[in-house]
Amino acid sequence: MDHPAVAMTTYELRVAGRLDPRWSDWFAGFTLTTEPDDTTTLRGSVADQADLHGLLARIRDLGLPLISVQPLD
Repeated sequence: MDHPAVAMTTYELRVAGRLDPRWSDWFAGFTLTTEPDDTTTLRGSVADQADLHGLLARIRDLGLPLISVQPLD
């Protein structure tokens, strides 16, 4: 029985503060980029809304103010 491929969606999230790129593993392999305005941009793909909510929970658990969530696909 063949299973349908999971359609990944790429997101860009911005948070206040500077996160070291070493946090990338904790954020499910998202790429972390510190910006000149003391924010961090996270870019990567999630399989579904549950994965996205898990990522948002990690941001919440670190106490980082969420600035934006933007789907890129």
